[in-house]
Amino acid sequence: MGFLDSIRELKDIDFAELDIQQLGAWPSALKTLLIALILVTILVLGYFLKVQDILQQAQHAIRQETQLLHQYQNKAFLAANLDAYRQQMIELDETFGALLKQLPKDTEVPGLLEDITEVAYGSGLSMKSISLEPEKVSEFYVELPIRIDIAGDYHDFGSFVSGVASLPRIVTLHDYSIQKSDAAPLNMVIEAKTYRYKAEAE
Repeated sequence: MGFLDSIRELKDIDFAELDIQQLGAWPSALKTLLIALILVTILVLGYFLKVQDILQQAQHAIRQETQLLHQYQNKAFLAANLDAYRQQMIELDETFGALLKQLPKDTEVPGLLEDITEVAYGSGLSMKSISLEPEKVSEFYVELPIRIDIAGDYHDFGSFVSGVASLPRIVTLHDYSIQKSDAAPLNMVIEAKTYRYKAEAE
């Protein structure tokens, strides 16, 4: 039976005369249509009730697999470079220890002032005054400003700055001003800063 014959057969059916209990006696075109509707219904319900959940779980698993693969690659890279990281940590500890030794303790500040004074005199400068300013507390260290007032010429100032930079303790120089003075060729006021490690109590 062709498709057109089946359509004609369906048009000729009187649905009022059909009995659900006599399903086997229904026209073959109607039985075929009913079977097709049942199959489509089963497929649609199967998709929405089961297959859709399986697809969502599969997509979630794929995303999770990608994340886990990324984590694995990162951890594999860290594991491959673990010895290098350990060596870097040892070097950092040594560098940090060396830097801590360069930070003066409270008891060493007077000695540092004497060292700066000696550098000034050794550079041919005249030391007018050197005085400690109030401390400035930061997160990891305490800053100790020192105000220095010296007199001399440009070359002596350059020698002084070089000498202070060569001190075994960390000293930085900031905010200088140079003016002509009556008593000496030039007068320089400069702020030096040294640092000490911040104790836990502070």
